[in-house]
Amino acid sequence: MKIKNILVSQPKPADISKSPYGELSKKFNLNIDFQKFITIEGISAQEFRMKKNSFNGHSAVILTSRHAVDHFFRIAKELRKEIPDSMKYFCISESTAYYLQKYVQYRKRKIFFGKQNFKDLLEVLKKHSEETFMVPSSDVPNQAMFKLLDKEKINYSQGVIYRTVPSDLSGLDIKKYDLLIFFSPGGINSLLTNFPDYKQGDQLIAAFGPSTNKTLKEAGLTVNIPAPTQSAPSMAMAIDYYITECEKERRRRSRK
Repeated sequence: MKIKNILVSQPKPADISKSPYGELSKKFNLNIDFQKFITIEGISAQEFRMKKNSFNGHSAVILTSRHAVDHFFRIAKELRKEIPDSMKYFCISESTAYYLQKYVQYRKRKIFFGKQNFKDLLEVLKKHSEETFMVPSSDVPNQAMFKLLDKEKINYSQGVIYRTVPSDLSGLDIKKYDLLIFFSPGGINSLLTNFPDYKQGDQLIAAFGPSTNKTLKEAGLTVNIPAPTQSAPSMAMAIDYYITECEKERRRRSRK
């Protein structure tokens, strides 16, 4: 199947020409659309307390996204909880770490980060095993991440501070796309909520992360392009590799 139209289940980048998807579009003459499949809603301070979550007793926080950063500081403000200057921040990537500047004086805080995925960050966490970590998360947490924390005996507690809800996709023609790209279980839940009779058929699906892959398979759907992999650490690279290999195979067949 030749890929021409792609739907990315995320908001459109501010400047797509400078994004990896812009490069993909130009390289393979693709039409790439963006659609936010999920909406983030913050959990109230009252609900946070009811779930017996707490900011107390933590010397460090693990932040896996900008959403986690925003809602961590939001819920702290609602609870009138002052974040001590001694708090250590462990971020999944350098860009997430720099995003902290929105809330703290970056150079005056102890901030650590991985390269891009949680396994990289885990190596950093293991060097700070004396810390007591808080992990702000959504109501649909990354179970693979918590399994890794448990395996390494990292001292942490989870704090659910936001939830993901399906966006309204009623105006979307889902079947016009050759490839759908998902980054979270929440995106798949949105697909099945908005299109309860959805059948994959010949449509290709790309999925980032083990939790996303697992959720798709549990829904009876086929993951054609998994990421990250050793040869393709990003989704854009995985798609580039897949299309390149398909074109090589197409040329081989045409020569026969």
